Amino acid sequence: MAVLHVTSPHTHKPFNTGRFMLQVVWATIPGLIALTYFFGWGTLINVALACLTAVVSEAAILKLRNRSVSFFLKDNSALVTGLLLALAIPPTSPWWLTVTGTVFAIVIAKQLYGGLGSNPFNPAMIGYVLLLISFPKEMTAWLPAAGSIEQTQWTVAETFSAIFSSSVNGSGIDSFTAATPLDTFKTYAGDFEKLESSPIMHGALAGVGWDWVNLAFLAGGLFLVARRIITWHIPVGMLVAIVVCAGISHGIDSDRYASPLFHLLSGGTMLGAFFIATDPVTAATSNKGKIYYGVGIGILIYIIRAWGGYPDAIAFSVLIMNLAAPTIDYYTQPRAYGHSKPVSGAVKKD
Repeated sequence: MAVLHVTSPHTHKPFNTGRFMLQVVWATIPGLIALTYFFGWGTLINVALACLTAVVSEAAILKLRNRSVSFFLKDNSALVTGLLLALAIPPTSPWWLTVTGTVFAIVIAKQLYGGLGSNPFNPAMIGYVLLLISFPKEMTAWLPAAGSIEQTQWTVAETFSAIFSSSVNGSGIDSFTAATPLDTFKTYAGDFEKLESSPIMHGALAGVGWDWVNLAFLAGGLFLVARRIITWHIPVGMLVAIVVCAGISHGIDSDRYASPLFHLLSGGTMLGAFFIATDPVTAATSNKGKIYYGVGIGILIYIIRAWGGYPDAIAFSVLIMNLAAPTIDYYTQPRAYGHSKPVSGAVKKD
C-alpha cells in the first residue's frame, strides 16, 4: 500500500544566529562600497579595526566569565556590532577613537548585561553616543565626498597615516574635513544664499555622495527584508514618520526646513532604518509594536534634526526608543488563539 507523505509548511533548517548575523554583514556591502568610493579608504580600515577589536574584546570577556569563547563567537554578533559602529563614524577617525567606542560597546553595553539577548540597549549606538559626547570634534571630521568641488583624494598610505598618526604630510586632519549636508543645513537654515552656495548641498538627490550612500544601504535593507531576516514594520514606520514630519514642516517654511527627500537620503537614515533600529534584541517584537517603535524613532529623529543640538539623531532616537520597547510590547501583544482580547500582564491567580 502506498503511503502519502504530507510535508508541513515548517522551517526545516534550525535557526542559526551566526547565519542570521552573517547575512546582515553581507547586506552592508553595498553601503560599505559607496562609503569607500565617496569618502575614501578610511571606511575599510575602520571596519577592519572595529571588527577585530570587537571580536578580541568579546573573547577576552568570555574568558573572564568562564564561558566557551569559540561557541559564543560563532554567533557573529560582536562582528556586526563592530561593523555597524565603524560604518557610523567618520572614515578618518583616529584609531583610538574606533577602539574606544568598540570596546565600550562590547564590554559595557553588551557583556556587562550578560551578553547577546540580555542587553537592553543597542551596543553599537551606545558606543557611538559615548564617542559623540566625549569627542565631538573627531566625530564630526568627515571628508568632502568625491564629486564635490571640495573633494580631497587620499591614497591608502595617506589615509593610514591619518588614522594612526592623525596627520597627512605633516598637516593636521582638520584642514581636510568638511561639514555634512545635515550639519550644513542646520547651520544655515533660513539663509537661502549660503545654502545655495555650499557645494556639498547639490548632489543628485540630496547632499553630494550621501544620497548614493543611503540608496546603497536601502538596497541592502531590502535584501534583508526579502530574505526575511527583518520585517518591514520598523523601517517603514520610521521612514514614513520622517517623511510626514519633514513634509509638514517643509510645506510651512521650505527655506528653514529641509524636504522629506533630503532627510531620507542624508546622514545615516537608511543605515539606521534597516540595520540599527531593527536590532532584534533591543527593538519591539510584535508587528504592531514594531510599527509604533519605528514611528517613535522617526519622530525623534526629525525633532532632534530640526530643533536639537545634533545634526543627525539616529543613535539618540534608537536608544530612547530602546527604553520604550518593553512598554510597547506590553500593550501590543497579539491576541492568543482562543482568546477574545490580547493577554497583557500577569495572569491573575485565584
